[in-house]
Amino acid sequence: MDNRRNTIQRQIIFNAVLDLENHPSAEDVYNHIKPNYPSISLGTVYRNLNLLSENGKLLKVAIANSADRFDHNINSHYHIQCSKCKKLYDIDIPYFDQIDNEVSSKTEFDITNHHIIFDGICHQCQ
Repeated sequence: MDNRRNTIQRQIIFNAVLDLENHPSAEDVYNHIKPNYPSISLGTVYRNLNLLSENGKLLKVAIANSADRFDHNINSHYHIQCSKCKKLYDIDIPYFDQIDNEVSSKTEFDITNHHIIFDGICHQCQ
């Protein structure tokens, strides 16, 4: 497969994440673009989403017992997930960098990052 095709597919996949704006899984992205690009495979979507996250273009949000989600907001921030509908949302609160230093001082780990996902029940599901 030529590099131009890879680049075009990657852009289509990136644009789908932007369009969806809801922290989509790879399957969500695949279902979104499949009608317009029927030759694309789910494997291609997975590979490109992971590559985009490795290259810092998307944020991969790992969720226990669930599919990874992808976020177009690559700035450090927190998430909240509804325990009922499983939707994932950004939280607009300050990111607490000082936690990294405190954990590092208690554990002697070199902390490079942290991720916190809050659980709750969203307004629509209450």
